[in-house]
Amino acid sequence: MFNWFKTALLMAGIMALFGAIGAYIGGAQGMLIALVLGGAMNFFSYWFSDKLVLKMYNAREVDEYSAPQFYDMVRELARKAGLPMPRVYIIDEAQPNAFATGRNPEHAAVAATTGILRLLSARELRGVMAHELSHVKNRDILISTISATMAGAISMLANFAMFFGSRDPDGRPTNPIAGILVMILAPLAATVIQMAISRAREYEADRGGAEISGDPGALADALEKINAYARNIPMASAEAHPETAQMMIMNPLSGGGLSNLFSTHPPAEERVARLRAMVRGD
Repeated sequence: MFNWFKTALLMAGIMALFGAIGAYIGGAQGMLIALVLGGAMNFFSYWFSDKLVLKMYNAREVDEYSAPQFYDMVRELARKAGLPMPRVYIIDEAQPNAFATGRNPEHAAVAATTGILRLLSARELRGVMAHELSHVKNRDILISTISATMAGAISMLANFAMFFGSRDPDGRPTNPIAGILVMILAPLAATVIQMAISRAREYEADRGGAEISGDPGALADALEKINAYARNIPMASAEAHPETAQMMIMNPLSGGGLSNLFSTHPPAEERVARLRAMVRGD
């Protein structure tokens, strides 16, 4: 029930952003058009955003014949978690990372990069995929997939506002500085909404994944490795679609400073510390 509340909260926040930008561009009529657009985007996100995200990353579906060890690992973990077998994808990217997507456990998919398959041991990879299946079990995947799609739409609408500006009731252009502020602040607001919902979600998925795999130390080891390598290996697909970064097990975007301040992922060190505490039984 709480996850449905979080989903409704996310959709309401995004709709408010759509309405505010629409009002800036075209007053009351612009707000109405933007709200209709936002409603249509919410509908599209619910039903089709998982397919869109997988396409963004050029993910290719695999099965027990094309990737037998990886597929069997996911199947075994899904069985332990009491979940239907998700679709399994591989992404041809050197950066080690992984994510889950879909609107519910019956329509879920998990994806891993070729980089993570090469970097991690079987034990560590098992911990990562258990983390992703914990997202599926907790129904976080709907929230993360919708927020990724809608945040991208907010950015596009904000760019539209920047280039085409707005007009007052007499048809005269308004201050162009306002357009620049909209372009900057609207995507930032969308990121803050994502961050508020997703940081706690990662801690819970770490805990749930450790329970599914029965080996919290494996996920801790995996996170340390991913954190050490991912920051030095750019991920072109994520850089092209930064709104999807919060879906990954580790932040895939390059850069630091302010970008880390608004990261949708909690610090890797804190995540590892919590998992190590589980190993000790603290």
